[in-house]
Amino acid sequence: MGELIGYARVSSVGQKLDVQLAALKAAGVSDEHLYSEKATGTKRDGRQALDDLLTRGIRKGDTLVVTRLDRLARSTRDLHNIAHTLTSKGVGLRVLEQAIDTTTPEGRMFFTMLSAVAEFETEIRKARQREGIDAALAKGADSPFKGRPATIDGEMVNAMRAKGMTPSAIAKALGVARSSVYRYLEAAS
Repeated sequence: MGELIGYARVSSVGQKLDVQLAALKAAGVSDEHLYSEKATGTKRDGRQALDDLLTRGIRKGDTLVVTRLDRLARSTRDLHNIAHTLTSKGVGLRVLEQAIDTTTPEGRMFFTMLSAVAEFETEIRKARQREGIDAALAKGADSPFKGRPATIDGEMVNAMRAKGMTPSAIAKALGVARSSVYRYLEAAS
């Protein structure tokens, strides 16, 4: 039997880890096997404690213990990647508040179903958002989606070009990409 390895995370500096750490300790995780950090869960970058845990902190037979799935990962893809890493290393996952324990067949099934539901919710939300954008774009000129405002001053480009400046020199002077100047000049002609 392996060790219980705990992971706790809060998203901002103002939040406290105390409640999660107490729950992990109550579940049997010892102090030397606790990993914790204050970092956003929306991205994997900057989550050094999680990276350390996944690369050096776990061994075959261990069980990773977290209080809730959203403390471990915020996206389905990230969750599946972490679960794949754990499975490939022979490490189980136990989520205290959601009664998930992948060391049992029932726990693996529940974890898979919960992941599928979360992914379904994400896809439904994306579809609704796309429908709303498409409906707004169909309004034409009345659409709230006008695209990104131009970052190039057309009058300045024309004036500089009239003075004989090259597109590269204009781009450098205005602090914009050369391709933007070319695109503007092409559209203006």
